Amino acid sequence: MRIALVNPAWRYDNSIYFGCRAAHLPLELGYSRALSEQGGHTAEIFDGQLSGGDNSALAEAVAAFQPDMTVVATAPTYLFWRCAPPELRVPGQFLGLLGGRGGLTVAVGPHGSVTPEPTLRKLGCDIVVRGECEEVVAGLANHGGNPGAVPGTAWLGGDRRLRLNGGNAASPFVSHPALKWPDRWLADHWHHHHRFDAAPDGPGAEVEASRGCPFNCSFCAKIDYRDKYRRRDLSILLDEIDALIAQGVTYLYFIDEIFLPRQDLLAALTERDVRFGVQTRIDLWRPEMIALLGKAGCVSVEAGLESLTPEGRDSLDKRCRLSTEEMADLLIEARRHIPFVQANLIATVADDPATVACWRDRLRDHDVWANDPVPLFAYPSSPDYRKRWGAPDDCAWERAHDHYLREFGVFSDIQEQDPKSLAQLEAPCPGC
Repeated sequence: MRIALVNPAWRYDNSIYFGCRAAHLPLELGYSRALSEQGGHTAEIFDGQLSGGDNSALAEAVAAFQPDMTVVATAPTYLFWRCAPPELRVPGQFLGLLGGRGGLTVAVGPHGSVTPEPTLRKLGCDIVVRGECEEVVAGLANHGGNPGAVPGTAWLGGDRRLRLNGGNAASPFVSHPALKWPDRWLADHWHHHHRFDAAPDGPGAEVEASRGCPFNCSFCAKIDYRDKYRRRDLSILLDEIDALIAQGVTYLYFIDEIFLPRQDLLAALTERDVRFGVQTRIDLWRPEMIALLGKAGCVSVEAGLESLTPEGRDSLDKRCRLSTEEMADLLIEARRHIPFVQANLIATVADDPATVACWRDRLRDHDVWANDPVPLFAYPSSPDYRKRWGAPDDCAWERAHDHYLREFGVFSDIQEQDPKSLAQLEAPCPGC
């Protein structure tokens, strides 16, 4: 089978999306290609972000490939499955431009994982993958595109009613093959995600050392995908990293939901000439491991505190074992070893604005950045959504989006200040 794996050319105008808007390596499509090729199939990645083109040109390139199956992502790489753009206009636009020339069409991403039926209807695609996608995509190729033979899929039957095969897929992940990327992609990929200490001195790349998280914070969209914590085999991971370094990469960003202290990986990175960034929880690190993190080449840490009060952290189900002051001390200690350290804060009713401002000033005095508390979007795959409205239904994304627009008048610096409703954003979708 010939498989086109598509990361569309994303746009974010009038969106509440608050993730990074630069191009990133499409890791989920990379794994899907590797596993499909192991089954004897021909798979090609078409990335609208890395190629710098638009969706019209992307659709023509895919059509020229003459695929038997076209897989399109509904979020810009695994890094942003937990904070994806709520709207489906971009993958919808791509599929509309493709116009039936892509063979069987399959959508992968957070939208179909939590709300398969509206995703199928909005995109007009044949199948959606529920959960992590790489083994499911390879399985569809192995079974001639038959979703009835592959768990983790959803489709509309001849009567236009939803059909489900099994629950949401979760990849073993541990032995995923080392990903290989074209030289031309890496040569043009100078984005160093979440790096602020220095200008890029060579290409950047994204890698994955672990997947999932052992915690269940209320705001985290992970119930339906990337949930259970798994660590990747170190030898395979190092093979991937060494290949990237050989291709000239000087900076890595670990997309792990939570980068936990791991002595063997940090020791191996100490022996390699590469810098890297991570996202983590500072309360899980001891001072000696923080020192090793810096020695290994870490130049950027994004640490989730979320709230400055025990009450606020409890409301978010953080299960934090340290006090605010103890975490502040660890952040300051981390800054002694790592050029850029950030403490992430979420807007909660328990945190007094004056106290937050004072605490931020204290950290800035020690060169630790703490952001303005950001408003919380209740993603349908988060416990917060379920606390508010119960299990997600077919209107889950619209409900969360409308609530967000009603609740907040000020958004993060990266967001548009005149966001449109989901219905307005998705109007060009084939099924809207």
